[in-house]
Amino acid sequence: MVLRKDDASPASTGVRAWSRTSWRAVALVAGAALFSSCTVMSVLSPEPRATVGQISASAAPARGMQRLVPSNPMMTGYPRVDLAPREQASVMPASEVACRQELRRLGVTYRDLAPINDGGSCSIDWPVQVSGLSGDIRMQPAATLTCRMAATFASWTRSELAPTARWRYMSGVDTIHQGSSYSCRRIAGTSTPSEHSKGNALDVMRIALKNGRDIDVRKPGWFAFRQRALLNNVRAGGCEYFSTVLGPGYNADHADHFHFDIKERRNGRVACH
Repeated sequence: MVLRKDDASPASTGVRAWSRTSWRAVALVAGAALFSSCTVMSVLSPEPRATVGQISASAAPARGMQRLVPSNPMMTGYPRVDLAPREQASVMPASEVACRQELRRLGVTYRDLAPINDGGSCSIDWPVQVSGLSGDIRMQPAATLTCRMAATFASWTRSELAPTARWRYMSGVDTIHQGSSYSCRRIAGTSTPSEHSKGNALDVMRIALKNGRDIDVRKPGWFAFRQRALLNNVRAGGCEYFSTVLGPGYNADHADHFHFDIKERRNGRVACH
């Protein structure tokens, strides 16, 4: 006999009802266990995969150049790279120490600078910045030079320039206006490094006196007798101190200033024009 759905016995119907109830209970118990193993706090507070300064094995490598900055946590574990200039010897040579003693004896106001190295011949191992000379003479702007050049110029100023100004104008020198001290460049029209690139040269544009008169190095007029005499005297006197003295009349490049340098030449020759 085939049973139809309507003909099922009460016993079989009870068995099926009991099975459905049991499976629902098992599902509820499993869900509760899963929920208890994943709390709200565990979801909101995940364990970090990598500490700051370390790269996680799962982290994708960064593309391109990375800036070494503290705000980038992936780079803080790396040392900072500084491209510093050529290191200076820790002990100043005896010749430089003696030169600075000479600067103080000459009444020079100066300060030591860090080594300069701009490549090629453009460098000074032990540069000084001169802002004043004996007799309360100011240097404007302050000149960056080798100590030897600074001492030579200070000697010339004290022994030649200042006495000539007092003799010709009855006045002391107030300010020397310079147009170039250290400068990384070549001699115009050549491939030869200028003495400026070594800190061994200084260009004087004009000289202000304490009485208010301003002496421009440019070639003076026909009737500027005192000014012409002063410039001629200091120019000639410079040849006793420097190995090169160039000024107005030499060429167009020196029409508005005196160029002084201490370039070393064979047999001690001097270029004085």
